[in-house]
Amino acid sequence: MTTSRDSEGAHRPVSKVPAGGSSQTMISMTNVQKHFGDLHVLKDVDLEVPAGQVVVILGPSGSGKSTLCRTINRLEPIDSGEIRIDGKLLPAEGKTLAALRADVGMVFQSFNLFAHKTILQNVTLAPMKVRGKSKADAEKRGMELLERVGIASQRDKYPAQLSGGQQQRVAIARSLAMEPKVMLFDEPTSALDPEMVNEVLDVMVSLAKEGMTMLVVTHEMGFARKAADRVIFMADGAIVEDDEPETFFTNPKSDRARDFLGKILGH
Repeated sequence: MTTSRDSEGAHRPVSKVPAGGSSQTMISMTNVQKHFGDLHVLKDVDLEVPAGQVVVILGPSGSGKSTLCRTINRLEPIDSGEIRIDGKLLPAEGKTLAALRADVGMVFQSFNLFAHKTILQNVTLAPMKVRGKSKADAEKRGMELLERVGIASQRDKYPAQLSGGQQQRVAIARSLAMEPKVMLFDEPTSALDPEMVNEVLDVMVSLAKEGMTMLVVTHEMGFARKAADRVIFMADGAIVEDDEPETFFTNPKSDRARDFLGKILGH
């Protein structure tokens, strides 16, 4: 059983089995440590995410949320500890790391689309290059995914011709085209104008309902309450609370979480 830290720093057990009942662990982090120079940004992080579970990570700026997310596909190397994806140890580098990364989709604050390629080309490039799909198969699947995120009509446009919300939906479709086992979202709506946020969150909610394993760093409290199976609250590089959304939002255990929610929900 995985544990998380309470407000006194002690570990407490948390149930990890999602509503669907799967006990297969898709993400496992054990005693993960990470420093940036003298700054200890991840402190003794233990986390397990079963297949099909949606975990939202909340916390103040500088708490280590994005760093945790980025270590899961080794965009940030760790100093010590262990990370496994679907039971496989995350390699340090090389072809095995590239292969494992192909199973972990990631959507960032910035959309990171190829400006010189059309929307459809952005979605089909990796499946053809990495998965070895034919152009016809990749385009067929690409169109299905663009339809799924509501922008199939934009297939021949370039990223600069789309709104921020549309570009982020392309980024999600591009990640899904690799048929990942896990989807990581690092503040996917923070760079968007307010009116564009919901169109991206709606796509994420639909993914959650379909059983995609998701780890989401966000400040969108509504999404956390609506779509998450669990809420992880981080502060000062450590997991402080790990609970069901309703329990976390109505009865946070730590002073740090109560203070955070008071500031966030008080506006």
